[in-house]
Amino acid sequence: MMLRQLLANAPLAGAVIVLLIGCWMILRERNLIRIIMGLGLIESAVNLFMVAIGYRFGADAPIYTGHLERAPSMVLPTVQALTLTSIVIGLATTAMLLSFAMTLHRRTGSLDAEDMRRLKR
Repeated sequence: MMLRQLLANAPLAGAVIVLLIGCWMILRERNLIRIIMGLGLIESAVNLFMVAIGYRFGADAPIYTGHLERAPSMVLPTVQALTLTSIVIGLATTAMLLSFAMTLHRRTGSLDAEDMRRLKR
């Protein structure tokens, strides 16, 4: 029973660890690419958290197969749809942030966040 509870909470613990690493990268790093990577880690942690919440032990996939009377419960399809939407939005946001970083690198010659203060003048 104890092992089952540990295994059930492992994805949640993994999501918290990945979230903390992403926050550390955003707060500690000065390189724009590494900051964007930290944001990607936070996004992955949120997606893992949502999938872990929607999972149910012994449940079937939410696909109509014609034998629903045998399935006592199903995995939540709403969480899967939200996660897929989050992945698509995260990909577009990451592409936009990387294009901003490339433009800033062309203008300043650096990816250091502290060097971006020159752009105010």
